Amino acid sequence: MYKIAKRKNFILSTVIIICIILTEAFTGCGNQKTLKSKEQEKQTTRTIVDMAGRKVTVPFQIKKVYSVSPIGTEFMYTLSPEKIAGLNNKISEAESKYCIDSYKKLPVLSGNFGQNNKMNREEILKIKPDVILNMNTIDSSLIENSDKIQNDMGIPVVCVTNDLDKMDKVYEFIGNLTGDTSKAKELGDYCKKTYTEITEIAKKIPEDKRVKVYYAEGEEGLQTDPKGSQHAQLLDLIGAINVAQVPIKFGFGRSEVSMEQLLKWNPETILVCIDQGFATSANNPYKVIMSDPNWSSLRAVKDKKVYVIPYEPFNWFDRPPSIMRILGAKWLGNLLYPDYFKYDMKAEVKEFYDKFLHIKITDQQYEEIMANAK
Repeated sequence: MYKIAKRKNFILSTVIIICIILTEAFTGCGNQKTLKSKEQEKQTTRTIVDMAGRKVTVPFQIKKVYSVSPIGTEFMYTLSPEKIAGLNNKISEAESKYCIDSYKKLPVLSGNFGQNNKMNREEILKIKPDVILNMNTIDSSLIENSDKIQNDMGIPVVCVTNDLDKMDKVYEFIGNLTGDTSKAKELGDYCKKTYTEITEIAKKIPEDKRVKVYYAEGEEGLQTDPKGSQHAQLLDLIGAINVAQVPIKFGFGRSEVSMEQLLKWNPETILVCIDQGFATSANNPYKVIMSDPNWSSLRAVKDKKVYVIPYEPFNWFDRPPSIMRILGAKWLGNLLYPDYFKYDMKAEVKEFYDKFLHIKITDQQYEEIMANAK
């Protein structure tokens, strides 16, 4: 009997020990899962410092980016078109011809840009972007606007500069934000190399050879932006003389000009802006300038030095002042100073469209893009 009782006690003790071990094992696993879950939760967000110096908490993984203006949307198109959450305006005919299909199918969400455009708050919230991009000149107004959008929508807003001399840094920053670091480095390196080349060549142009240029905007060409405006930055960059003696209109720009002023300035070259709002046969400023008798006495018109700024799919010079200006600088340098800038523009355009715009263009398409631009 004693042996039986001892054996029962041994079995009972063994069972109890096994239960304790199993309980601790399961409890330990549970604690490990809890710790792992907390660690994963921490990794779903991260805090970054944007290019305005603001601390912003963003998702660890960025899949959708909405930009408040076409400047940022066009930038995202070059880097990660698949991550664009929506467009700022309807696709124009020019965009439709030279943009990838997925871009054309994106919803139109409008944005805070131009004179009368406002973000479609409800539609943006439905799309649920991971982050909102506010890309422009960094100043107190941009920061205030970004904070307001972020507080109102509960979506992180990131400020990014659109300064041409910082485009390599912008690509690096956005590449780290979205995870597209390899493509960002490729495009950033191209921008840095181009900007350095342009500025070095421009320094060699003597003062007496600098071309006097009028930048014609608006339906009749009687609006412009003067020296120092971001909308006319390319003229400053390549060493041209902006003839417009008018105050800078910050923000949207487009200072009004009279024919009397133009006759006094008498530019050697006129650059015509056909932005997406004016790219129609009914209100084409190039046609106005070339056919209206009031313009005929200007030196640029007499010498047939009136050029349309290429704008397919996006404007190379302005409207908006976007990444396309990197290519626009090469075009404008060649146009105004062929003895100094010696780019093979067909090769340059084909390379840029392939590298930045994800499209291989033909010789015929190149000629269409460059119509009245050379």
